[in-house]
Amino acid sequence: MSHHQHSQINTYLRPMLKRDFISLLPKKGLDHVAETILSYLDADSLRCAELVCREWYRVISEGMLWRKLIENKVKTDPLWKGLARRRGWIRYLFKPAPGEQHPNHLFYHRLFPNIIRDIENTESNWRGGRHNLQRINCRSESSKGVYCLQYDDQKIVSGLRDNTIKIWDRNTLECTNVLTGHTGSVLCLQFDDKVIVSGSSDATVRVWNVEGGQPVNTLIHHCEAVLHLRFNNGLMVTCSKDRSIAVWEMVSPSDITLKRVLVGHRAAVNVVDFDEKYIVSASGDRTIKIWNTSNCEFVRTLSGHKRGIACLQYRENLVVSGSSDNTIRLWDIESGTSLRVLEGHEELVRCIRFDNKRIVSGAYDGKIKVWDLAAALDPRTPNASLCLQTLIKHTGRVFRLQFDEFQIVSSSHDDTILIWDFLGPEVPINHSSQQNSSNLSSSRSCIYPDAPASNPSQSSPSRSFLNSFLTPSISRVSPSRSISMCPASRPVNSINCGYSPQDEQ
Repeated sequence: MSHHQHSQINTYLRPMLKRDFISLLPKKGLDHVAETILSYLDADSLRCAELVCREWYRVISEGMLWRKLIENKVKTDPLWKGLARRRGWIRYLFKPAPGEQHPNHLFYHRLFPNIIRDIENTESNWRGGRHNLQRINCRSESSKGVYCLQYDDQKIVSGLRDNTIKIWDRNTLECTNVLTGHTGSVLCLQFDDKVIVSGSSDATVRVWNVEGGQPVNTLIHHCEAVLHLRFNNGLMVTCSKDRSIAVWEMVSPSDITLKRVLVGHRAAVNVVDFDEKYIVSASGDRTIKIWNTSNCEFVRTLSGHKRGIACLQYRENLVVSGSSDNTIRLWDIESGTSLRVLEGHEELVRCIRFDNKRIVSGAYDGKIKVWDLAAALDPRTPNASLCLQTLIKHTGRVFRLQFDEFQIVSSSHDDTILIWDFLGPEVPINHSSQQNSSNLSSSRSCIYPDAPASNPSQSSPSRSFLNSFLTPSISRVSPSRSISMCPASRPVNSINCGYSPQDEQ
């Protein structure tokens, strides 16, 4: 084919290849196809597409593609979901409430960049240590100290040294209920949308109705203090000062039976965590042990800490542990390799949590430290740059903490619960205000277009193994249950292991 013929074909095909199919589809009654195609664009591309021509802008606006983009972010990103709840604009997404209509396209067009600004400011406040601080004084009448806690959007549930469980309203910070029944300090707890399960130095595990606080069940198996527990999807794991781990099958609040006892640690087992693959336990004997969740068989031991281990969290392939050698270690659970050692705390690291961005730790030195997780997993990062912030407000040992994308909630031997909020105040559009002398940065303000003041939304119920509540019962476990052991289970004097839980009881 000659050059001239190539040129003729090119002249003929070029206009066809430049055809604006997005503008042509609506003329064929296929508006929905054009909207679907453009809905795959990210924010920058969608912003550029609006400028192509009036027809493209019409397809984007009538298809409410900015709202759909925000809805998709909320469905797939926990940060966006949490922000939607905290700021209140989740009410403008998805199906509107009866009798209400969604705002127009321009509302969502203006909303999106302000959400991005809010996210950036929140991250900046995490790294800069800027926060609003709220304090709950537990006012224990006898022994003081808050050993454990968990929170959601409506409440904070705390376990105290004075043998009680206290429930606090998240908005007013007032105590709404006090659960009594334990005869020793409440050392650990967990709740879902139906029950609270607590463990105590009285060696019992108790189950309570989360709504009214009525006792539902009492489990008696461990012969010494129950130091930690976790439950999920019909399975519960408890650990004790008696050096054992108990695995329970949970059918209903009153139907909880012992499935297996795991023996192998040579000192008090201070903490457990698990998923569908592994049970992970840590002890005053300086080791972390891995067990198979399905058959409860021993898998491997992680060794590296120089003194007893007080806390850990396990998620996917990563284990993060804190010890009375004042360090934090990151482990690969499959290979058993210690990936990084974090140093900075001056005393025993008592509690630790992590998500996909950061690690937050609390210690006997009264300090809470925020660490960069991605940097800690990169061996090229120097140790000096791993700790982002140190928060100092507690006047006693930090016993427990929990955090999400916007806040840390911590408890201490000083008998207080502190709420560290890194999300700035919401400022309405076109509303200018003089920044007060708080410790928040002036760049903190997030402007949401025409949005009313936000209220905390209802939290989505967590998965529960429960279907109904029955009358309270006491379950005494027969000693003739199966026991799984790992090698080298000779007892060790816990006093020589660095962390001894009796110091706190």
